[in-house]
Amino acid sequence: MMKASLLLFSIFFFSIAYGQFDDDVFSRLQAISNNGIDFFNVDGIEITSQRTNASFAPKNISKEFKQFKIKKKELIQGDSLLGFQNYYVFKTQEEPKEYHNNISYYFVKDSNNQVVGFTFASINKTDKEFERKFISSVMNNQIPNFVYNNLQADTIDFAGRKIPLGANCNWMGVNNIQCRYYGQMNWSVHQTLEGARETMNNQFASIKSRKNGEVVADTTVNVLLEGIETKAKKVVYDFTGVTSALVGMSGGKTLTIYYVAAPVRDNHVSCVMSFWNNDQINPSGLPPLLEQVMKLE
Repeated sequence: MMKASLLLFSIFFFSIAYGQFDDDVFSRLQAISNNGIDFFNVDGIEITSQRTNASFAPKNISKEFKQFKIKKKELIQGDSLLGFQNYYVFKTQEEPKEYHNNISYYFVKDSNNQVVGFTFASINKTDKEFERKFISSVMNNQIPNFVYNNLQADTIDFAGRKIPLGANCNWMGVNNIQCRYYGQMNWSVHQTLEGARETMNNQFASIKSRKNGEVVADTTVNVLLEGIETKAKKVVYDFTGVTSALVGMSGGKTLTIYYVAAPVRDNHVSCVMSFWNNDQINPSGLPPLLEQVMKLE
């Protein structure tokens, strides 16, 4: 009788501890659903969720989620605090030095003995409590519909402000929009300014470490992000003589990137904005997409 009571208490505890986020997390969360996979972004964390018809067994998981390159022998241990039967795998890669690209994989058994797969990707951090709460919210159908964006990228929600874009833009990921000849930007909404700056610096280090272009300028400039005075890292890359799909599609030779973090309305934003030298650059010094959120001082 005591064991049964303890079990019921544990289930009740997990449903409270990991059952649902505060509303402010959902206000920062953005998502896109495409081809049976839900993609999310919040606090600098990239998340995926995918439901499958596979039964909950290592061999089925390894086969169904072969894009993750998880071997059957790795599926031996779960997160005992999650509140759902699961397998958990953690992988990390240091690139560049002192910057760890971390990915947490969860394969969770649902009420039909089928598998829901989750990934949580971030740089230099992991948050197990957040991951448990997020999984619980998905498994209990608690993710609100308003966080999902239309696949037709004609409007974006930039930290609480709706911005119409027209028909010239495409999603490259959650909170990652590219408008042909008008620029590209990706962003994440954070609870704290410290978190926004950390994500910005991580992205800066990650991109700067790539060897497919030469850095010809690296400065700090004054900008207004959504009307807020702040500073941005400005880096110019020269791709002259470089052969790559990225350069081939753009037709450009130099890429200018701004990295910025600032308080925006009730939250904080990390943002990376870029444009090629052959994009439409207006008298402001920026292409039309970047002008929507930032001004140079």
